[in-house]
Amino acid sequence: MKVLGFSGSPIKNSNTDRVILEVLKATGLKYEFIKLADYKIEPCKACLGCVKTNECVIKDDGIKLAKKVKEADAIVIGGYTSYSSLDARTKAFIERLYPLRHNFGFMAGKVGAAVITSAVPEENKMLPPAAEMGVNSIMFYMMEEGMKFLGSVKVLGNVPCVSCRVEEDCEVSGLKMIHGPDATIDSVGIKSFEEQETAIKGARELGEKIAQALKSKVNREEYYV
Repeated sequence: MKVLGFSGSPIKNSNTDRVILEVLKATGLKYEFIKLADYKIEPCKACLGCVKTNECVIKDDGIKLAKKVKEADAIVIGGYTSYSSLDARTKAFIERLYPLRHNFGFMAGKVGAAVITSAVPEENKMLPPAAEMGVNSIMFYMMEEGMKFLGSVKVLGNVPCVSCRVEEDCEVSGLKMIHGPDATIDSVGIKSFEEQETAIKGARELGEKIAQALKSKVNREEYYV
């Protein structure tokens, strides 16, 4: 059995990366971590050229990744919330798995989970529920393909403003929008996955849940042989 983890974050060793790896390791199974930024993936053209072949007509790395997904038993897809929705790279990857749907439904019955990093605290009801919207984008894809969605891990991340460091003079500072007009990088701090006990626990529990679901699936298949 093999579990694949995909991260849409372009940041090296990002919170999203580390959460996905925590989930994968917790499965105790063979796994592979894939950073989508290392691959060239164009968005779906909606041409339906994949209907008869189950392979995309766009000759880039999307074909290779779709083959990996087809052969996997479970997948964990992780992304972040750009403009309060799932980031473009992760969304493009999901769309490029569309060829696996036609005629055979290759994704049906597989196990799946989601990881989302968002700079918007869920308790801030004045802003869009970014983390939930990100999770829904992944969850609904998996549900529509007949997969067994086992859950998600949501992590509090960092708004890009903490890197540009001009928050005092910026009239559209995301830092101030989220945390208030007096917010600064020092007052808000840099959010790290390792400092969020709920996320750590959730990642490990999700990994164990994936392993249990796959083992149960194998036992059922052996029973019917």
